[in-house]
Amino acid sequence: MSESSALALNLSSVSKSFDGLRAVDSVSLAVAPGERRAIIGPNGAGKTTLFSLISGEIKPTGGKITLFGQNVTRLPPHRRASLGLARTYQITNLFPRLTVLENSLLAVQALTAAKLHLHRPLSHYTDHFARARFVLESVGLHEKENETVRNLSHGEHRQLEIALALAGAPKLLLLDEPTAGLSPAESHMMVALLKKLDPGITLLVIEHDMDVAFELTNRITVLHYGKVIADGVGHAVKSNPVVQEIYLGVALETE
Repeated sequence: MSESSALALNLSSVSKSFDGLRAVDSVSLAVAPGERRAIIGPNGAGKTTLFSLISGEIKPTGGKITLFGQNVTRLPPHRRASLGLARTYQITNLFPRLTVLENSLLAVQALTAAKLHLHRPLSHYTDHFARARFVLESVGLHEKENETVRNLSHGEHRQLEIALALAGAPKLLLLDEPTAGLSPAESHMMVALLKKLDPGITLLVIEHDMDVAFELTNRITVLHYGKVIADGVGHAVKSNPVVQEIYLGVALETE
């Protein structure tokens, strides 16, 4: 088995240009199965564009993307999802008029053959209900399953979106700003939730809160103007003078 095929995710010189502007510039990234990695950088660094390239929502201008040993560079999002990729977004994408359980059921159903059986009642799929309730329990929302989503707090919306991402039993989970808009107490709860996820799930996180990024992950990749300017374990990134100068600042200088 080659080194590339043993990786959960491998990016080789991946680039994306918009009208001549290079949002992602020759990014190479190797992520091992089960790894927890944060992608950090200032606004406009290309972080969300990079996630969209990995998930297949946009096509790269150049380079190669490999997912669990398979070249997915030109595959659409649903094909990547079938290989074990799931993603959350900065802005939650939920059905506000449905209940928490109904949202979870739709997510479970989406990656199964049941989505094609339009004339069979969903109530017949007892295994779907079991899976939907399992992922809700895993994020602490099992007691809210009958609550209408629009009545949930912002923090609970974040929890539910993670539950929906987990519904398909992903092997690689992309989390885009999971603590955005949360209070300090909610952020603490979110970190605790994410740290309890199955260690077999590979986690790639975009995070604006540096404390969260360093607590949640064991490796940090820093982007600046679409380029990787640093990559390594937390303490090495903290002490990198280039990172301190252009992004992290004195707040993360080592003592």
